[in-house]
Amino acid sequence: MELEGRKPGAVVAVVTEPCFTQQYRVYLEKQQLLDRRHRVEKMPDGTVALPVLGKTLPDQHLKELRTRVAPGSTCMLTQLLHPVPSKAAQGCSPAQRLRLEVSRWVEGRGVTWSAELEADLPKSWKRHGNLLLLSEDCFQAKQWKSLEPELWETVAAALGVQRLARRGRVSPDGTRTPAVTLLLGDHGWVEHVDNGIRYKFDVTQCMFSFGNITEKLRVASLSCAGEVLVDLYAGIGYFTLPFLVHAGAAFVHACEWNPHAVVALRTNLEINGVADRCQIHFGDNRKLKLSNIADRVNLGLIPSSEEGWLVACQVLRQDAGGILHIHQNVESFPGKNIQPPGSSGMEEERWPYPQQIISKQGKNRTTRDSGGEMLAGAPKPEWKKWAESAETRIAALLEQVHGKPWKTQILHIQPVKSYAPHVDHIVLDLKCCPCPLVG
Repeated sequence: MELEGRKPGAVVAVVTEPCFTQQYRVYLEKQQLLDRRHRVEKMPDGTVALPVLGKTLPDQHLKELRTRVAPGSTCMLTQLLHPVPSKAAQGCSPAQRLRLEVSRWVEGRGVTWSAELEADLPKSWKRHGNLLLLSEDCFQAKQWKSLEPELWETVAAALGVQRLARRGRVSPDGTRTPAVTLLLGDHGWVEHVDNGIRYKFDVTQCMFSFGNITEKLRVASLSCAGEVLVDLYAGIGYFTLPFLVHAGAAFVHACEWNPHAVVALRTNLEINGVADRCQIHFGDNRKLKLSNIADRVNLGLIPSSEEGWLVACQVLRQDAGGILHIHQNVESFPGKNIQPPGSSGMEEERWPYPQQIISKQGKNRTTRDSGGEMLAGAPKPEWKKWAESAETRIAALLEQVHGKPWKTQILHIQPVKSYAPHVDHIVLDLKCCPCPLVG
Protein backbone atom coordinates (compact mmCIF):
# COMPACT_ATOMS: atom_id res chain seq x y z
CA MET A 1 0.00 0.00 0.00
CA GLU A 2 1.69 3.21 -1.21
CA LEU A 3 1.23 6.47 0.67
CA GLU A 4 0.30 9.39 -1.56
CA GLY A 5 2.03 12.75 -1.32
CA ARG A 6 4.87 11.63 0.88
CA LYS A 7 6.66 14.64 2.36
CA PRO A 8 10.49 15.00 2.22
CA GLY A 9 12.08 13.83 5.45
CA ALA A 10 8.89 12.11 6.66
CA VAL A 11 8.99 8.58 8.07
CA VAL A 12 6.36 5.98 7.24
CA ALA A 13 4.67 4.36 10.25
CA VAL A 14 1.95 1.78 10.85
CA VAL A 15 -0.78 2.87 13.29
CA THR A 16 -2.75 0.72 15.73
CA GLU A 17 -4.33 0.82 19.19
CA PRO A 18 -2.03 0.86 22.28
CA CYS A 19 -3.17 -2.63 23.32
CA PHE A 20 -1.79 -4.11 20.09
CA THR A 21 1.53 -2.23 20.12
CA GLN A 22 3.62 -5.11 21.48
CA GLN A 23 2.26 -7.65 18.98
CA TYR A 24 2.98 -5.23 16.13
CA ARG A 25 6.48 -4.55 17.45
CA VAL A 26 7.38 -8.24 17.72
CA TYR A 27 6.10 -8.96 14.20
CA LEU A 28 7.85 -5.96 12.61
CA GLU A 29 11.14 -6.80 14.35
CA LYS A 30 10.95 -10.42 13.18
CA GLN A 31 10.33 -9.25 9.60
CA GLN A 32 13.23 -6.76 9.81
CA LEU A 33 10.77 -3.92 9.11
CA LEU A 34 10.84 -1.93 12.36
CA ASP A 35 12.70 1.36 12.05
CA ARG A 36 14.85 1.46 15.20
CA ARG A 37 16.20 4.90 14.38
CA HIS A 38 12.96 6.61 15.40
CA ARG A 39 10.74 6.41 18.46
CA VAL A 40 7.32 4.82 18.58
CA GLU A 41 4.97 7.80 18.91
CA LYS A 42 1.57 8.32 20.52
CA MET A 43 -0.82 10.06 18.12
CA PRO A 44 -3.30 12.82 19.11
CA ASP A 45 -6.26 10.41 18.87
CA GLY A 46 -4.62 7.95 21.30
CA THR A 47 -3.38 5.44 18.70
CA VAL A 48 0.30 4.47 18.43
CA ALA A 49 2.53 4.84 15.36
CA LEU A 50 5.41 2.39 14.86
CA PRO A 51 8.01 3.66 12.33
CA VAL A 52 8.87 1.19 9.57
CA LEU A 53 11.75 0.97 7.10
CA GLY A 54 11.27 1.92 3.46
CA LYS A 55 8.77 4.06 1.61
CA THR A 56 5.77 1.92 2.55
CA LEU A 57 4.68 -1.36 4.13
CA PRO A 58 3.79 -4.10 1.61
CA ASP A 59 0.14 -5.20 1.54
CA GLN A 60 0.92 -8.75 2.67
CA HIS A 61 2.33 -7.46 5.96
CA LEU A 62 -0.66 -5.21 6.56
CA LYS A 63 -2.97 -8.15 5.95
CA GLU A 64 -0.93 -10.35 8.30
CA LEU A 65 -1.11 -7.74 11.06
CA ARG A 66 -4.89 -7.33 10.71
CA THR A 67 -5.87 -10.98 10.42
CA ARG A 68 -3.30 -13.09 12.31
CA VAL A 69 -1.02 -10.98 14.49
CA ALA A 70 -3.74 -8.78 16.07
CA PRO A 71 -7.21 -9.63 14.74
CA GLY A 72 -9.59 -6.68 14.95
CA SER A 73 -6.85 -4.09 15.25
CA THR A 74 -6.84 -0.78 13.43
CA CYS A 75 -4.05 -1.14 10.92
CA MET A 76 -3.23 1.80 8.69
CA LEU A 77 -0.24 3.74 7.39
CA THR A 78 0.66 7.34 8.18
CA GLN A 79 3.58 9.75 7.87
CA LEU A 80 5.52 11.11 10.83
CA LEU A 81 6.46 14.58 9.59
CA HIS A 82 8.75 15.27 12.55
CA PRO A 83 10.09 11.86 13.61
CA VAL A 84 11.96 11.73 16.92
CA PRO A 85 15.29 9.85 16.96
CA SER A 86 15.35 6.84 19.24
CA LYS A 87 17.73 6.72 22.21
CA ALA A 88 19.79 4.05 20.45
CA ALA A 89 20.11 6.20 17.32
CA GLN A 90 21.09 9.24 19.37
CA GLY A 91 23.97 7.27 20.87
CA CYS A 92 25.32 5.96 17.55
CA SER A 93 27.77 7.65 15.25
CA PRO A 94 26.58 7.96 11.63
CA ALA A 95 29.01 5.20 10.59
CA GLN A 96 27.72 2.89 13.34
CA ARG A 97 24.12 3.61 12.41
CA LEU A 98 24.90 2.89 8.76
CA ARG A 99 26.50 -0.47 9.60
CA LEU A 100 23.62 -1.42 11.90
CA GLU A 101 20.86 -0.53 9.43
CA VAL A 102 22.53 -1.92 6.31
CA SER A 103 23.58 -5.21 7.94
CA ARG A 104 20.08 -5.78 9.34
CA TRP A 105 18.49 -4.95 5.99
CA VAL A 106 20.91 -7.17 4.04
CA GLU A 107 20.31 -10.17 6.31
CA GLY A 108 16.58 -9.61 5.97
CA ARG A 109 17.04 -10.16 2.23
CA GLY A 110 18.69 -13.54 2.78
CA VAL A 111 22.27 -12.36 2.20
CA THR A 112 24.90 -13.37 4.77
CA TRP A 113 26.58 -10.38 6.34
CA SER A 114 30.37 -10.73 6.11
CA ALA A 115 33.58 -8.94 7.02
CA GLU A 116 34.03 -8.20 3.32
CA LEU A 117 30.71 -6.34 3.14
CA GLU A 118 31.40 -4.47 6.35
CA ALA A 119 34.82 -3.34 5.08
CA ASP A 120 33.13 -2.19 1.87
CA LEU A 121 30.90 0.34 3.65
CA PRO A 122 31.85 4.02 3.15
CA LYS A 123 34.31 5.47 5.63
CA SER A 124 33.68 9.08 4.63
CA TRP A 125 31.22 11.18 2.66
CA LYS A 126 30.27 14.76 1.93
CA ARG A 127 26.84 16.16 2.70
CA HIS A 128 25.21 18.71 0.43
CA GLY A 129 21.83 19.42 2.01
CA ASN A 130 19.69 16.32 1.43
CA LEU A 131 22.25 14.74 -0.93
CA LEU A 132 25.15 12.64 0.28
CA LEU A 133 28.23 12.20 -1.92
CA LEU A 134 29.92 8.88 -1.18
CA SER A 135 33.59 8.15 -1.81
CA GLU A 136 34.55 6.03 -4.80
CA ASP A 137 35.98 3.10 -2.83
CA CYS A 138 32.73 1.86 -1.22
CA PHE A 139 30.04 -0.66 -2.27
CA GLN A 140 32.39 -2.37 -4.73
CA ALA A 141 31.64 -6.01 -3.78
CA LYS A 142 29.56 -8.03 -6.26
CA GLN A 143 26.90 -8.86 -3.64
CA TRP A 144 25.66 -5.27 -3.59
CA LYS A 145 24.50 -5.38 -7.22
CA SER A 146 21.69 -7.82 -6.47
CA LEU A 147 20.43 -5.52 -3.70
CA GLU A 148 20.08 -2.36 -5.82
CA PRO A 149 18.19 -0.07 -6.03
CA GLU A 150 16.54 -0.67 -2.63
CA LEU A 151 20.00 -0.72 -1.06
CA TRP A 152 20.40 2.99 -1.74
CA GLU A 153 17.09 3.80 -0.03
CA THR A 154 18.34 1.99 3.08
CA VAL A 155 21.68 3.82 3.04
CA ALA A 156 19.98 7.19 2.56
CA ALA A 157 17.50 6.54 5.37
CA ALA A 158 20.29 5.47 7.74
CA LEU A 159 22.20 8.69 7.08
CA GLY A 160 19.16 10.97 7.03
CA VAL A 161 19.18 12.12 3.39
CA GLN A 162 16.89 11.73 0.38
CA ARG A 163 19.52 11.56 -2.40
CA LEU A 164 22.76 9.63 -2.88
CA ALA A 165 25.63 9.92 -5.33
CA ARG A 166 29.03 8.26 -5.57
CA ARG A 167 32.10 9.95 -6.95
CA GLY A 168 34.76 8.49 -9.19
CA ARG A 169 37.97 9.96 -10.50
CA VAL A 170 38.09 13.34 -12.18
CA SER A 171 37.95 12.94 -15.96
CA PRO A 172 41.20 14.06 -17.68
CA ASP A 173 39.16 16.05 -20.20
CA GLY A 174 40.45 19.55 -19.52
CA THR A 175 37.19 20.59 -17.85
CA ARG A 176 37.80 18.47 -14.72
CA THR A 177 34.38 16.85 -15.05
CA PRO A 178 33.77 14.65 -11.99
CA ALA A 179 32.81 11.04 -12.66
CA VAL A 180 29.88 11.08 -10.26
CA THR A 181 27.01 8.60 -10.44
CA LEU A 182 23.60 9.50 -9.05
CA LEU A 183 22.42 6.46 -7.06
CA LEU A 184 19.17 7.80 -5.59
CA GLY A 185 17.18 10.86 -6.59
CA ASP A 186 16.15 12.52 -9.84
CA HIS A 187 18.82 15.25 -10.06
CA GLY A 188 22.24 16.19 -8.69
CA TRP A 189 21.72 19.93 -8.06
CA VAL A 190 22.74 21.04 -4.58
CA GLU A 191 23.40 24.29 -2.74
CA HIS A 192 26.39 25.07 -0.55
CA VAL A 193 26.82 28.24 1.51
CA ASP A 194 30.41 29.37 2.00
CA ASN A 195 31.26 32.59 3.89
CA GLY A 196 27.79 33.96 3.18
CA ILE A 197 27.97 33.14 -0.54
CA ARG A 198 25.50 30.70 -2.11
CA TYR A 199 26.85 28.20 -4.62
CA LYS A 200 24.44 26.04 -6.62
CA PHE A 201 25.81 23.30 -8.85
CA ASP A 202 25.19 19.79 -10.16
CA VAL A 203 27.52 17.37 -8.34
CA THR A 204 27.41 15.00 -11.32
CA GLN A 205 28.79 17.71 -13.62
CA CYS A 206 30.86 20.12 -11.49
CA MET A 207 33.41 19.87 -8.70
CA PHE A 208 33.35 21.74 -5.40
CA SER A 209 36.62 21.78 -3.47
CA PHE A 210 36.09 22.28 0.25
CA GLY A 211 39.87 22.41 0.68
CA ASN A 212 40.07 25.84 -1.01
CA ILE A 213 38.20 27.60 1.80
CA THR A 214 41.34 29.30 3.17
CA GLU A 215 42.04 30.95 -0.19
CA LYS A 216 38.39 31.94 -0.70
CA LEU A 217 38.43 33.62 2.72
CA ARG A 218 41.67 35.39 1.89
CA VAL A 219 40.31 36.63 -1.44
CA ALA A 220 37.19 37.86 0.34
CA SER A 221 39.36 39.92 2.71
CA LEU A 222 41.20 41.78 -0.08
CA SER A 223 40.32 45.40 -0.85
CA CYS A 224 39.43 45.50 -4.56
CA ALA A 225 37.11 48.51 -4.63
CA GLY A 226 37.02 50.07 -8.10
CA GLU A 227 39.12 47.29 -9.63
CA VAL A 228 38.49 45.25 -12.76
CA LEU A 229 39.40 41.58 -12.40
CA VAL A 230 39.82 38.79 -14.93
CA ASP A 231 39.21 35.29 -13.55
CA LEU A 232 40.71 32.96 -16.13
CA TYR A 233 39.36 29.72 -14.59
CA ALA A 234 36.05 30.75 -13.04
CA GLY A 235 34.33 27.37 -12.67
CA ILE A 236 31.06 27.82 -10.80
CA GLY A 237 32.37 31.05 -9.25
CA TYR A 238 34.70 29.76 -6.51
CA PHE A 239 36.76 32.98 -6.56
CA THR A 240 34.69 35.19 -8.87
CA LEU A 241 31.97 35.44 -6.22
CA PRO A 242 34.21 36.32 -3.22
CA PHE A 243 35.89 39.01 -5.34
CA LEU A 244 32.48 40.48 -6.18
CA VAL A 245 30.50 39.91 -2.99
CA HIS A 246 33.11 40.60 -0.29
CA ALA A 247 36.23 42.15 -1.87
CA GLY A 248 34.16 44.77 -3.69
CA ALA A 249 35.57 44.37 -7.21
CA ALA A 250 33.90 46.80 -9.62
CA PHE A 251 33.68 44.25 -12.44
CA VAL A 252 34.83 40.71 -13.19
CA HIS A 253 35.41 39.05 -16.55
CA ALA A 254 34.88 35.33 -15.79
CA CYS A 255 36.32 32.80 -18.24
CA GLU A 256 35.11 29.19 -18.30
CA TRP A 257 34.91 26.47 -20.94
CA ASN A 258 32.91 23.79 -19.11
CA PRO A 259 29.28 24.36 -20.23
CA HIS A 260 27.87 22.80 -17.05
CA ALA A 261 30.02 25.08 -14.89
CA VAL A 262 28.86 28.09 -16.94
CA VAL A 263 25.21 27.23 -16.22
CA ALA A 264 25.99 27.05 -12.49
CA LEU A 265 28.09 30.24 -12.62
CA ARG A 266 25.28 32.19 -14.27
CA THR A 267 22.85 30.92 -11.60
CA ASN A 268 25.23 31.79 -8.76
CA LEU A 269 25.81 35.32 -10.02
CA GLU A 270 22.04 35.83 -10.07
CA ILE A 271 21.24 34.39 -6.65
CA ASN A 272 24.05 36.40 -5.03
CA GLY A 273 22.88 39.64 -6.70
CA VAL A 274 26.08 40.43 -8.61
CA ALA A 275 25.19 39.40 -12.19
CA ASP A 276 25.27 43.02 -13.35
CA ARG A 277 28.98 43.27 -12.43
CA CYS A 278 30.20 40.21 -14.27
CA GLN A 279 30.60 39.13 -17.89
CA ILE A 280 31.02 35.44 -18.66
CA HIS A 281 33.41 34.53 -21.48
CA PHE A 282 32.56 30.98 -22.53
CA GLY A 283 35.32 29.05 -24.26
CA ASP A 284 39.09 28.63 -24.30
CA ASN A 285 40.65 31.55 -22.41
CA ARG A 286 43.75 31.36 -24.61
CA LYS A 287 41.55 32.89 -27.32
CA LEU A 288 40.24 35.66 -25.07
CA LYS A 289 39.68 38.94 -26.96
CA LEU A 290 40.50 41.21 -24.01
CA SER A 291 43.60 43.30 -23.37
CA ASN A 292 44.75 46.28 -21.31
CA ILE A 293 41.81 46.02 -18.89
CA ALA A 294 42.66 44.23 -15.63
CA ASP A 295 43.86 45.46 -12.25
CA ARG A 296 43.98 41.84 -11.10
CA VAL A 297 44.05 38.44 -12.73
CA ASN A 298 43.11 35.25 -10.89
CA LEU A 299 44.68 32.04 -12.23
CA GLY A 300 42.97 29.45 -10.05
CA LEU A 301 43.89 26.24 -11.86
CA ILE A 302 45.91 23.33 -10.50
CA PRO A 303 48.19 21.48 -10.92
CA SER A 304 49.38 24.48 -12.96
CA SER A 305 47.91 27.63 -14.49
CA GLU A 306 50.95 28.11 -16.71
CA GLU A 307 48.94 27.95 -19.95
CA GLY A 308 47.12 31.10 -18.84
CA TRP A 309 50.21 33.17 -18.00
CA LEU A 310 50.51 34.76 -21.45
CA VAL A 311 46.84 35.78 -21.45
CA ALA A 312 47.20 37.14 -17.90
CA CYS A 313 50.05 39.38 -19.07
CA GLN A 314 47.96 40.47 -22.07
CA VAL A 315 44.94 41.62 -20.03
CA LEU A 316 46.87 43.62 -17.41
CA ARG A 317 46.56 47.39 -17.70
CA GLN A 318 49.44 48.74 -19.78
CA ASP A 319 49.66 52.01 -17.85
CA ALA A 320 49.59 50.79 -14.25
CA GLY A 321 49.92 47.01 -14.35
CA GLY A 322 48.32 44.99 -11.58
CA ILE A 323 48.48 41.85 -9.46
CA LEU A 324 48.44 38.20 -10.57
CA HIS A 325 47.15 35.50 -8.20
CA ILE A 326 48.89 32.38 -9.55
CA HIS A 327 47.86 28.94 -8.28
CA GLN A 328 50.32 26.04 -8.53
CA ASN A 329 51.05 22.61 -7.11
CA VAL A 330 54.67 22.49 -5.94
CA GLU A 331 56.57 19.34 -5.08
CA SER A 332 58.45 19.36 -1.81
CA PHE A 333 61.16 16.78 -2.26
CA PRO A 334 64.52 18.07 -0.97
CA GLY A 335 67.22 17.81 -3.60
CA LYS A 336 64.84 17.52 -6.54
CA ASN A 337 64.34 20.04 -9.31
CA ILE A 338 60.96 21.68 -8.92
CA GLN A 339 58.57 20.59 -11.63
CA PRO A 340 54.81 21.09 -11.63
CA PRO A 341 53.27 17.67 -10.98
CA GLY A 342 50.85 16.16 -13.45
CA SER A 343 47.20 15.80 -12.59
CA SER A 344 46.41 12.35 -11.27
CA GLY A 345 43.07 11.28 -9.91
CA MET A 346 40.67 12.97 -7.56
CA GLU A 347 41.83 15.99 -5.69
CA GLU A 348 42.58 15.19 -2.05
CA GLU A 349 40.46 17.18 0.41
CA ARG A 350 43.12 17.69 3.09
CA TRP A 351 43.60 20.72 5.25
CA PRO A 352 46.92 22.54 4.98
CA TYR A 353 49.48 21.89 7.67
CA PRO A 354 51.74 24.99 7.81
CA GLN A 355 49.57 28.06 7.31
CA GLN A 356 52.43 30.57 7.12
CA ILE A 357 52.18 33.62 4.96
CA ILE A 358 55.39 34.88 3.38
CA SER A 359 54.95 38.63 3.02
CA LYS A 360 56.95 41.28 1.24
CA GLN A 361 58.27 42.37 4.65
CA GLY A 362 59.82 38.93 5.03
CA LYS A 363 57.97 38.18 8.28
CA ASN A 364 56.03 35.00 8.88
CA ARG A 365 52.64 35.09 10.49
CA THR A 366 50.36 32.19 11.21
CA THR A 367 46.66 31.87 10.52
CA ARG A 368 44.10 29.58 12.07
CA ASP A 369 42.54 26.96 9.82
CA SER A 370 38.92 25.86 10.17
CA GLY A 371 40.01 22.88 12.24
CA GLY A 372 40.75 25.33 15.06
CA GLU A 373 44.43 24.48 15.52
CA MET A 374 47.15 27.13 15.30
CA LEU A 375 49.67 25.91 12.74
CA ALA A 376 53.21 27.18 12.35
CA GLY A 377 56.59 26.32 10.86
CA ALA A 378 59.28 27.60 8.54
CA PRO A 379 58.32 28.38 4.93
CA LYS A 380 59.35 25.66 2.52
CA PRO A 381 62.30 26.59 0.31
CA GLU A 382 60.59 24.84 -2.64
CA TRP A 383 57.77 27.41 -2.54
CA LYS A 384 60.25 30.30 -2.69
CA LYS A 385 62.26 28.71 -5.48
CA TRP A 386 59.17 28.11 -7.58
CA ALA A 387 57.90 31.65 -6.92
CA GLU A 388 61.22 33.18 -7.98
CA SER A 389 61.24 31.05 -11.13
CA ALA A 390 57.65 32.09 -11.94
CA GLU A 391 58.51 35.75 -11.33
CA THR A 392 61.37 35.59 -13.84
CA ARG A 393 59.22 33.92 -16.48
CA ILE A 394 56.32 36.33 -16.02
CA ALA A 395 58.68 39.31 -16.38
CA ALA A 396 59.90 37.90 -19.71
CA LEU A 397 56.31 37.33 -20.91
CA LEU A 398 55.30 40.89 -19.96
CA GLU A 399 58.16 42.33 -21.99
CA GLN A 400 57.25 40.05 -24.89
CA VAL A 401 53.58 41.11 -24.82
CA HIS A 402 54.02 44.83 -24.22
CA GLY A 403 57.34 45.46 -25.98
CA LYS A 404 59.04 47.08 -22.99
CA PRO A 405 60.49 45.99 -19.62
CA TRP A 406 58.24 45.50 -16.59
CA LYS A 407 59.06 45.24 -12.90
CA THR A 408 57.76 42.25 -10.94
CA GLN A 409 57.64 41.76 -7.18
CA ILE A 410 56.62 38.80 -5.03
CA LEU A 411 54.07 40.21 -2.58
CA HIS A 412 52.81 37.06 -0.94
CA ILE A 413 52.92 33.25 -1.01
CA GLN A 414 49.89 31.52 0.44
CA PRO A 415 49.73 27.78 1.19
CA VAL A 416 46.22 26.51 0.46
CA LYS A 417 46.31 22.79 1.21
CA SER A 418 48.23 19.58 0.82
CA TYR A 419 47.17 18.16 -2.55
CA ALA A 420 48.98 14.83 -2.23
CA PRO A 421 51.99 13.50 -0.30
CA HIS A 422 54.85 15.98 -0.79
CA VAL A 423 52.74 18.16 -3.10
CA ASP A 424 51.46 21.54 -1.87
CA HIS A 425 48.84 23.78 -3.46
CA ILE A 426 50.08 27.36 -3.10
CA VAL A 427 49.15 30.79 -4.47
CA LEU A 428 51.67 33.42 -5.53
CA ASP A 429 50.62 37.08 -5.47
CA LEU A 430 52.84 38.81 -8.01
CA LYS A 431 52.82 42.58 -8.53
CA CYS A 432 53.56 43.62 -12.13
CA CYS A 433 54.26 47.23 -13.21
CA PRO A 434 55.64 48.75 -16.40
CA CYS A 435 59.08 50.34 -15.97
CA PRO A 436 58.98 54.15 -16.22
CA LEU A 437 60.28 55.61 -19.47
CA VAL A 438 63.81 56.96 -19.24
CA GLY A 439 64.66 60.36 -20.50
